[in-house]
This record gives sequence, structure tokens and C-alpha cells, in this order.
Amino acid sequence: MFIVTLTYIRPVEEIDAHMEAHVAWLRRHYDSSLFIASGRQVPRVGGVILARSGDRAALEAALAEDPFAQHKLARIEIVEFTPSMTAPGAEALKSI
Repeated sequence: MFIVTLTYIRPVEEIDAHMEAHVAWLRRHYDSSLFIASGRQVPRVGGVILARSGDRAALEAALAEDPFAQHKLARIEIVEFTPSMTAPGAEALKSI
């Protein structure tokens, strides 16, 4: 599994101008089953995406297509990990 963090490096007004395209990009990758969950950081300084494990290069290619990356609005970091323990009801995450 991958944890992807996006940290805004431009004013939030510039982020908002590209939000619709960013959300459409997110939806494409939910439809492909690459993404598991996503949302804004609190406070609103960026976002977080949980992605399925597998091909890191494919994930990096998908992230490069994000409008936030294309317009240099956010710094993107990727952390890969293997879930070994989960809360009850979240056991499926161990096999993602």
C-alpha cells in the first residue's frame, strides 16, 4: 500500500482554480481501483491519497498526470508500507 501526501506550494486560490480537474483525475484512478481513499489535510495545507500496492512506477506515472503536479501546485511524496495489523473490519487492507 502507498500513502501519498500532497503539500501545497502555491496559494490556495491557485489550488482551487484546478480543483475540478484534480477531482476528475482522482475519479479516474478510483475507477481503475488504484486509489482507496483520499481527502484534504487538516488544516488545509495539502491532501492525502491511499493507493493500492503494486507497481510504484505506474503510481508515479499516474501522479504525474495530476493537474496539481502538472501546474507545480503541490509537492508529492510517496511512502510504501505493508499493513501487518488493522482495526476490526479493516482486515482487507492487509491484502491490498
